[in-house]
Amino acid sequence: MSWWMERLRAHMNNTAFHHTVFSLPFALMGALLAADGHPSLSDLAWIVLAITAARSAALALDNLADLKYDVQQPRLAYRAMVQGRVTKKEALVFIGVCLLVLVFAVLQLNPVCIRLLPFAALPFLVYPFLKRVTGWVHLFLGIAVGMAPAGGWVAISGQIELPMIVLFLAVALWIAAFDAMYGAQDEAFDRSRGLHSLAVSFGAHGAFRIARAMHVLSILLFALLGGMMHLTWPYFIGVAVAAATLVYQHRIAGPTDFSRVTQVYFMRNGIVSIAIFIFAWMSYLV
Repeated sequence: MSWWMERLRAHMNNTAFHHTVFSLPFALMGALLAADGHPSLSDLAWIVLAITAARSAALALDNLADLKYDVQQPRLAYRAMVQGRVTKKEALVFIGVCLLVLVFAVLQLNPVCIRLLPFAALPFLVYPFLKRVTGWVHLFLGIAVGMAPAGGWVAISGQIELPMIVLFLAVALWIAAFDAMYGAQDEAFDRSRGLHSLAVSFGAHGAFRIARAMHVLSILLFALLGGMMHLTWPYFIGVAVAAATLVYQHRIAGPTDFSRVTQVYFMRNGIVSIAIFIFAWMSYLV
């Protein structure tokens, strides 16, 4: 039993299971809005399984693709693959199992979902390799995460609708901006290895300016979504909490000081997804 628990802990470390907080609340929000506040528990359960499997496969693939760089990066010494607690073969098997679970879960949802799955999966399959190609790699991560609320929406409605696109764009810009800020601390490392990021392309100051603009646009899109869906006042409180969180994140970290850019800083970003989802749900209760 202890061996199995150790393997489980290693793979949860490798896939940063707690990072599900960035995508899962928005996937549930997509379902909530598409169902006008009343999604079935069965649909929600399959959506949770599908999103968890998808992002686990994506994180494992990202770590596998970047392993040769991660072992040279002191900041990432805690990762299971860097420490050798998860082998490349184990990671490949894990990715395969997660993809099978993803397909099984999607098959339980609206039939259109399985037809759209290749398009939804493509961003997270190519993202790990794009940092070798373009400084705008952060946007592709945003698109990959934005597929979670889009998937949740389509799983319920079976349609691609304008409010779903607005939600997708809001989430994509939120994640892309934060990833650009968090990744700016690796500017020197990335530059020395021939990797790309907004910080490498425009400098850390430029990356933070672009991130601020994307965060402002993201909040505006979240507010626009509330108007389009005729959500009540609690939702806009959630948007305000999200905005305040982002302002605070920008205030405590900047292009010349990354001392507070820690895992706590990273996880605090989850307040955005949790607040907006919870207050969206509350808007149907008042």
